[in-house]
Amino acid sequence: MIKVGLLGCGNVAHIIAKETEGFSIKACFDLMPRRAEEISKLTGAGSFSSFEEFIKEDLDIVVEAASVTAVHEFAREVLENGKDIVILSVGALADPGLKNELKDTAKRTGRKIYIPSGAIMGLDNLKIGRISNISKLLLRTTKNPRSLGIETDKKTMLFSGRADECIRQFPKSINVAIALELATGHDVEVELWADPDLQRNTHEIIVEGDFGNFYLKIENKPCPDNPATSYLAALSIITLLRNLEEPIKIGT
Repeated sequence: MIKVGLLGCGNVAHIIAKETEGFSIKACFDLMPRRAEEISKLTGAGSFSSFEEFIKEDLDIVVEAASVTAVHEFAREVLENGKDIVILSVGALADPGLKNELKDTAKRTGRKIYIPSGAIMGLDNLKIGRISNISKLLLRTTKNPRSLGIETDKKTMLFSGRADECIRQFPKSINVAIALELATGHDVEVELWADPDLQRNTHEIIVEGDFGNFYLKIENKPCPDNPATSYLAALSIITLLRNLEEPIKIGT
């Protein structure tokens, strides 16, 4: 059974901790010790407030469910210590220097970096962009202004432009765009909207290319304890971990 360490013990970690069929949580780390202790009580995993002690544990893979800052600070060390890593805060990889550093480290250490589908679906299908021309790739994200930390009484476009520009203004709202860029190998145009009448975060993906046209709309239910986090994002990590243990097979 795959031995998992949780880097970040907030709402996403709590959801993962309740759905551990197919894998086992062995260690949890958070800069706020109380959070790690809560996960420890749910799973029996070791609780750590020191990353150096956490990463010495016997783990196969570390799940980052913390922040872009945590990816910058800890992802390379996870790989250097012989563990694979799942990066949920994929917006960190908008930094080409960090992305290349982690790729080089993974290659050198023989470890793997996994990117979950997060708050959207269809990433595997969009990999066709690496072999067939894409002429348009647009992500239109609409959220309730409360989750963006702003106030508005009408639907308002907050940003329109490239993903790498959006991250400077809205670093917590760019994970989906970077995941799309990694999947397709193509720059993503981003529209970010705030809508006070919206109860669910919505992502619309519009793709045009030599293969035809593609439109996908996802309406995410927020996590019960954190409206800024998609429930689907947490579930995508659970699915990834279970598939690592027992990949889907067809036939006998």
